[in-house]
Amino acid sequence: MVTTTAYAIAAQVPDPELPQLTLEDLGILRGVDVDGDTVTATITPTYSGCPAMREISEDLTHRLRRAGYRDVRVRQQLTPAWTSDWITEPGRAKLTAAGIAPPHAAPTRSGRVPLTLTSRARIACPYCGSQQTTQTAQFSGTACKALHRCSACHEPFESVKAI
Repeated sequence: MVTTTAYAIAAQVPDPELPQLTLEDLGILRGVDVDGDTVTATITPTYSGCPAMREISEDLTHRLRRAGYRDVRVRQQLTPAWTSDWITEPGRAKLTAAGIAPPHAAPTRSGRVPLTLTSRARIACPYCGSQQTTQTAQFSGTACKALHRCSACHEPFESVKAI
């Protein structure tokens, strides 16, 4: 017997690389369709080749089956490509609460690459809010995050890259 809607179950699945965020918070859950006994969850990877997609698919399948849905399918939708702008406001707040700086707005999708002579926008420290931060490494524990250090409170922190 199914006790909860398929979407509600899928929306609460945590991301394996950012477990403080759900698939809904991260914006990768595109939809859940129920057709008779078949449930199809559609997800979009944060970038092509994301190693977490297999784990996410298995977790979605497991949780939906445990809720009583027998025929579960997970499909990946690559277009439109995911953008960090899809991270919800609650998701951004959860990142900050976990000491991870949420991304700035993503670059324009017009097809043109903007050329600017100014430096990149600084990443605010999720601990003290200071803009006096320095990127110390292009990559962190995952390819979608970078490492920083705050000059004000001296804390190291990660940031999710704007895509």
